[in-house]
Amino acid sequence: MAAAAIFASMRRRRSPCLEAFIAPVNLGDVALVQTLAGLTRELISGFSGKSLRFQRRNSRSLLRKVEFFCVLLEFLNDGGSELPSTAVLCLKELFLMLYRSKVLLEYCGKSSKLWLLLQNHMISGHFHDLNQEICTLLDVFPIKDVELSEDVREQLELLRLQSRMAKFYMDKHDEVLRTRLFALLDEFENGQIPNPIELQAFFVDRLGIKDENGFRVEIEFLEERVMGYEGDVEPPCSVLNGFVALTRYCRFLLCGFEEDDKDVRHCGRTRGQRKGLITQEIVETFGTIPKDFCCPISLELMRDPVIVSTGQTYDRRSISRWMEEGHCTCPKTGQTLAHTRLVPNRALRNLIVQWCSARGIAYDPLEPNEASSESFPASSPSRAANEANKATAAILVQQLASGSQQEKMMAAKEIRLLAKTGKENRAFIAEAGAIPYLGELLLSASAITQEISVTAMLNLSIYDQNKSRIMEDKGCLQSIVKVLELGMTTEARENAAATLFSLSAVHDYKKRIADERGAVEALVGLLREGSARGKKDAVTALFNLSTHNENSSRLIEAGAVLALVGALENESIGEEAAGALALIVRQPIGAEAVAKEEAAISGLLGMMRHGTPRGKEHAVTALLELCRSGGTAASDRILRAPALAGLLQSLLFTGTKRARRKAASLARVFQRCERLSLHNGGLGVGYALAGNSATNRDTTFVSDVSGQMAMPVPVL
Repeated sequence: MAAAAIFASMRRRRSPCLEAFIAPVNLGDVALVQTLAGLTRELISGFSGKSLRFQRRNSRSLLRKVEFFCVLLEFLNDGGSELPSTAVLCLKELFLMLYRSKVLLEYCGKSSKLWLLLQNHMISGHFHDLNQEICTLLDVFPIKDVELSEDVREQLELLRLQSRMAKFYMDKHDEVLRTRLFALLDEFENGQIPNPIELQAFFVDRLGIKDENGFRVEIEFLEERVMGYEGDVEPPCSVLNGFVALTRYCRFLLCGFEEDDKDVRHCGRTRGQRKGLITQEIVETFGTIPKDFCCPISLELMRDPVIVSTGQTYDRRSISRWMEEGHCTCPKTGQTLAHTRLVPNRALRNLIVQWCSARGIAYDPLEPNEASSESFPASSPSRAANEANKATAAILVQQLASGSQQEKMMAAKEIRLLAKTGKENRAFIAEAGAIPYLGELLLSASAITQEISVTAMLNLSIYDQNKSRIMEDKGCLQSIVKVLELGMTTEARENAAATLFSLSAVHDYKKRIADERGAVEALVGLLREGSARGKKDAVTALFNLSTHNENSSRLIEAGAVLALVGALENESIGEEAAGALALIVRQPIGAEAVAKEEAAISGLLGMMRHGTPRGKEHAVTALLELCRSGGTAASDRILRAPALAGLLQSLLFTGTKRARRKAASLARVFQRCERLSLHNGGLGVGYALAGNSATNRDTTFVSDVSGQMAMPVPVL
């Protein structure tokens, strides 16, 4: 039981050794004793010299017992006499107990100071459990049947007596600190900011967290606990979030803005050597996990894939959080969500489970009926966390306003990180006045400052109320466009495009963004020449802008049509490109521009053949609109395409509901045309599309002219 409890609390930090569960079964007496002796020496040398800040008495008491076992084992090893079977069984149990001791001592040595305080009672219980196991082991050890010297026998008897008398021990000093830590959090919970002098005394003097790096280590450790929280460890996740926020506040209050070694290393790299500050984790993620298995929002492996009303799939946690923040659009397509129901994508989840199983990757899918508020710990921050983050935002914005250039860069970096963790933080940062100062940094001569500030702006723009703050700030939109045009790093330009996409989610802003000088041209340039991610950002932004009817002429003037036609062949962005073209051709001027592009029709037909279900839907919609408003020449080119009949037939049976509806409408266009000679695969088989007969007005028939084939196709 003790081992299970220990490993349950430690499994998120590191995997336990196999030896912690399996005793050696094939070792002879001598080899077993030698192995145990080596293990005790390893424990003594590895931990005796270390001074733990917490659990000192418990750890020293355990090590003293290990030292005695070392003496016992050395004596048995030197004696070389055969051991009774009962003694061998005890030694095998000792093997397990020593490994559990090693894991517990390592846990105390490597965990953060705040976490050790929070887990003070539980960890003390683990030490007590080990002491009880030692007591039981010594009770059953056959002292009389083993040849021992008098002094070793006396020490063994004394240790057994002491183990029997030992009681649960929890250091009062540690518990006082733990109580004080909760009291500091309670002050934020009550809407008060703790006294800086008291914070200095607690964190620096009592805990020994003396510099920026020490605070960062504590924050990262606690954040790991939040991300891996499964409800079986105290304190609750909302409280852990509060301690993260409290520690972050103290970091900036007590240490200021010291230079970050990581940023120094990034600054020292050339543009060709850098992988990017923001996108490195994204690149690594997609380098190992199939794209379709990753959530478009979090870019992480989906645990519980669900489908929204637009047909897109997201991880339940990510899309639930998106909706909780007040968004009413699909993050990927920009379409308004018809409803907020989430339909489990069981087929995709089964594929993810199989893929993970085949590669030995741990995967713990959520149950479909789990509520996002229960499964996503950061979705409901406590008041203490909010108040601490609000105070932190004020410090960061103050530094943005009056700090040195290096300090401003550091403040922008921390704002970027803080803005990733929830709508409340995005609101606090904007309310504190960060947006105008970030807007100034967008035009910084420092590449790293520019990249960090535009990414911070992107994170802030996710919160809908911040969109108006950004758009109404004088010159802010213009600065974002300048970064998109002339950004010093690829990542800066990509994140500027993503920011425009985020801002264009508000219909009233789509026209303003398109009218901003150079905005559409820069997006078109990124779509043509950008990286894979840059093209994705650009095409989604253009798609959003194309949903405003008054933007068609602006997009055409900027060369968007040619760029979108060229993107149809790109597997990763063809769907969005087809969608943008389908919107542009709704206007006569747009249909005329698309019809002039020689590759447009063939590209849309290719999308109907090889595209995603949504891409096929966009493609057939674009072709239908071209037939309606693109003129006779465009209609003739479409209707005479050799592959169209077969593609329509396939889409009528297998497409999405909207795709089938559009395909049926395009089929009816054929009925008003003269008999066409269509070729399928070079076989010279002619097809005609006939239907809407008097006998059945709800059915279109796709039939062979020779009368050998007739298939009813429902018209939806």
